[in-house]
Order: sequence, then C-alpha cells, then structure tokens
Amino acid sequence: MGEQWPDRGCCFLYLLVKSPAIFALENRTGKRVVIIMVHLFENHGYKIALDVDSGSVHVVDDLVYELIPQVEEMLAAGAGDAEIAAALGGGLMDLERKEAVAEILELKNAGALFSKDEYEAQVAQFTKREAVVKAMCLHIAHACNLGCKYCFAGEGEYYGPCGLMSLEVGKQALDYLVAHSGGRRNLEVDFFGGEPLLNWEVVKQLVQYGRELEKTHDKNFRFTLTTNGTLLTDEIMEFVNKEMSNLVLSIDGRQEVHDRMRPYHNGKGSHAEIVPKYIKAAESRGQMNYYVRGTYTHFNTDFAEDVLYLADQGFEQISVEPVVAQPTEAYALTQEDVPELLKQYDKLADEMLKRRKEGRPFNFFHFMIDLEGGPCVYKRLSGCGAGCEYVSVTPWGDIYPCHQFVGQPEFLLGNVKDGIQNTKLRDEFHDCNVYSKPSCKDCFAKYYCSGGCMANSQHFSGNIYGAYEIGCTLQRKRIECAIMLKAAESLEDSEGGEEL
Repeated sequence: MGEQWPDRGCCFLYLLVKSPAIFALENRTGKRVVIIMVHLFENHGYKIALDVDSGSVHVVDDLVYELIPQVEEMLAAGAGDAEIAAALGGGLMDLERKEAVAEILELKNAGALFSKDEYEAQVAQFTKREAVVKAMCLHIAHACNLGCKYCFAGEGEYYGPCGLMSLEVGKQALDYLVAHSGGRRNLEVDFFGGEPLLNWEVVKQLVQYGRELEKTHDKNFRFTLTTNGTLLTDEIMEFVNKEMSNLVLSIDGRQEVHDRMRPYHNGKGSHAEIVPKYIKAAESRGQMNYYVRGTYTHFNTDFAEDVLYLADQGFEQISVEPVVAQPTEAYALTQEDVPELLKQYDKLADEMLKRRKEGRPFNFFHFMIDLEGGPCVYKRLSGCGAGCEYVSVTPWGDIYPCHQFVGQPEFLLGNVKDGIQNTKLRDEFHDCNVYSKPSCKDCFAKYYCSGGCMANSQHFSGNIYGAYEIGCTLQRKRIECAIMLKAAESLEDSEGGEEL
C-alpha cells in the first residue's frame, strides 16, 4: 500500500503514505499565520513522523527522529533550506547527518513533510455548503427489555414516556429523508432504540417501504439494525441478512463484565443468552458487515481483555468503546484511569500484531484507519454531520441532532411532518468543524476524529464547540496505535521490509 521513497538511504526507513497537502492549521500562539505541524511518536518500537497537514506517515530512524523538531523550529523561525542544511548538517565528515537533513528537506519540498495549509482560506465557503440529510437514526422503540446501567437513554426510554414508532410516522421519516437528501443517492438508516426488536413488524414494513422509495426516487437505502440480541431469532436473522447492510450487536465482553452493566430489569444477566446467537449471526454474515459493540467503564479498565475475549469467541469485527458519563456515576471513567487505559490500547495493538502473524486477525473499530484515501475533506472537517447531515427521529416524529440529544427540549429541531423549525440550532451544528473548535487547532488528531463527538463536547463542556478531555486523550492514543499497525503491516508486506 505504501512505497519505498526512491533513491533513499537508511534514515527514512519507509514512507507509509505520500499525499498532497490538503489541510490548514493555526499556530500555537493563536496568531493567524500559516505554519507547519509534524507529530512524532514511538509505538511498538517504531519511531513515526506524521505530517499532520498532508497526512503523510514516515517510519524513521533515531537520527531523523532527533532532527525533525530542530528543522521544524528553524522553519517556523523563517530559515531557508541552505541555512538549515548548514546549521544542522554537522561537520564535513558527518555524511550520515548531512544525508538525513537533505532527506528531510527533500520531503518538505515534495509536500510530504512540514506541509502547509491549503484550505483555511476556504473555510468560509465550506460552511456555506448545502446541508443535505444523508443519514437518519430511527428510534423505532423508546422501550427496552434490559436495564443497562450506563444507558444514556435512561434504560431505553430517553427519560420520557415509553413508545413504539408507528408505521405512519416511520414512513413520514423516510419521506423526509428522501425529500431533504438532495442529489445524494446512498442514504443510511439505523433502526435504533431502546430495543428495536420490540417493534420488529414495523421495522420490516419500513424496509419494504424504503425499497419502494428506491424505485421511485433513484435512491439506495443502507439499513442498519442495532440490537441487544435478546430477541434475536433465526427468522429475524434471515431478514437482516437479506436487507440490512450492517448489524450492530451489543455485548461488553467477559460474562462478569457484561452482566454487571447489561442485566434484565430483574437483575438477571443477559450474556449467556446472547453469545450463541451472536456467534451464529456473525458466521451467517461471513464475518463481515457487522460489529459486536461494547462499552468499557471504570469497573473494567482492563478492557483489552474484553476485546480479546470477544476475538477468542470467533468475532472478527469488534468495537469496545469508553463509557461517557458524568463524574458522579460510579462507573464513570476518571483521570486516574487514563494511564491504565492508554496501556490497554498498547496491549491490544501488540496482541493484534501477534495474532495477525499467527493467522488469527480481527478488526478493532477504533484502530481502523485509511491513510491513503480516507474520508472526504468535508467529513474530515465536520465529522458525523450531526444536526444537519445526520438526524435522529423519535417514535413521535420529533427530530434531534443525534440520538444522544434526544429528550433534551433545547435540542429539538422540528418534526418529520413540518420539517426543521429551529434553524438557528441547525446552523450551529452545521458550522461546527475542526477550524471552529479552539481545542482542535493544535491537535494532531483533528483530521482523524474530525473534532470528536459533539454530544460529548456539549455534555462535558456545555458547548458543542468544546471538548471532552478524557475522550480526546483516548482518541489520540487510538490514532497512534492505528498508524503504528498500518506501518507494521506495510513494512512487513513490502519487499525487504522488516520489523523494527
């Protein structure tokens, strides 16, 4: 996937991906000037240089790792290539150092290192883009047969009355999506809850209705089902495998971990009941187009064990994510947990390398990263598009920016019958991007996380333009691990490549 940099010595061991500069940055002083940013980090024995603005990733040796910050400092001070080469190239006989500096400068001039912003001047135009709706979370049921303790939806009821979406409201929601999708052909619809299988007949009828809309409006619906699995049957799986592009199966990992946080309302655990169903479901989908999706909390900061447990059950598509909860909750993650959580991501990455060599690979959602293509510029800048490109619809047809805002009156956008009424709120979400979020400006991860979750920012900082500090720290670590795994894969697969 990568390529060896031509005519190069041993200083730059490998150029993982070579990209043109496409992004912008503000400097650390807050002054509006064009500067450069290179993120250096070590992981699993690799020394890696990420050129933030171009997305180029380099695996380097000790000397280059030492020189890059010095070159960056001189460039920021306005030094030219000749001045940098003279100052950092060493004595006449220090050929290795001269070569290393020359390579760094050559990469700079090729746009693969110390690249500059080419998009900041276009941000104003970017925010004027048409906000077509392309994805919808259908709350098919505000009710749940489990009583998950960390549920942001208040055990599936979103702190309001129980309710099941009617077929009529569901049709209005799909009509709204089609009508506001502009020229977008591929549309995403997630059947969500609560537990959507409590309203299974309506789910099936809405899928059928969506297929009719495809024919009359030249659209393509990609349906997803998110379920706790307790009501999953062979008949349901047959329909899901035929009609659903993706399937999300909720499970937290080891039985003691899962049953502690995801019991029935009477306290009985659900783990033993769902695991055989999930194994069968994953196999029936050829280990593709599904995820077993879990949440880790303060009670299982050794969450890598839960990921590996799921892999040992035969699941190849796994996502285990940090809980997001207020500090008053006993299960909430704390700053004291963070060092251990970072170690767990390293442990998980190491184990993934090992298992890949053994022919037992699996995918971990937060380590999946596309360094060559990746999301389009719009998505890198604005993320999920909550509130404008992505919305959630309640059983009564109310529209919210996303499922984590449902039930909060101040975030009500409108309804599927009358459309968006709160245009001011919609515009606030529309204009939220990595340029408008102060905490993102100097962060190397911004074009991978796209500014993070707006709901988390709101709930922890009081503003969608803020940040959730613990979440940001964990995200940065996940991105470093993901890049390392790609570097290891490329080095191992390239001719003559070897593990460091």
